[in-house]
Amino acid sequence: MIAVSEVQTSAPQAFKSELQEKVYHALGDLKIPFERVDTDEVITMEDCVAVDEKLDMKMVKTLFLCNRQQTKFYLFITCGDKPFRSKDFSNALSISRVSFAPAELMETMLGTKIGAATVFSSLLDVENQVQIVFDRDVLDEEYYGCSDGTTTGYMKIRTEDIYRKFLPFTEHTPAVVEV
Repeated sequence: MIAVSEVQTSAPQAFKSELQEKVYHALGDLKIPFERVDTDEVITMEDCVAVDEKLDMKMVKTLFLCNRQQTKFYLFITCGDKPFRSKDFSNALSISRVSFAPAELMETMLGTKIGAATVFSSLLDVENQVQIVFDRDVLDEEYYGCSDGTTTGYMKIRTEDIYRKFLPFTEHTPAVVEV
């Protein structure tokens, strides 16, 4: 079982990455309230169970995908307990089949490592190279649980604040699909 801190409502005292620092500055600038916890390293959705319980929400699953040529990139945000099927995702967007993007691209494009993919990476994607795609079921949830850009920091934010305040701030227009 992973260790999970008490719930906090302020930024960490020290930041572990450029992305993590940008996340908390953006949330402050946008006046978006959040709750957060610090954890042991969390990589899998199974590891997220203790975080879900502490923050009383459900963690989203965020997948970094690309086409075969690695010229089109997608950040797919779906429910944590929903299986991913490349065929269903591709059909929903009417695109060629996608696969998981390489870890190296995840680090250079999203500023995260495996296990920390997050919608907040849109702060680093100033050229809009990555299409943000939401599973409609995620938007039906009141709260949005996700990484703060690290594998040891997780947050709870109102889904509406992510969709209606944060993404417009990053100049990303998300697609919404049903899979």
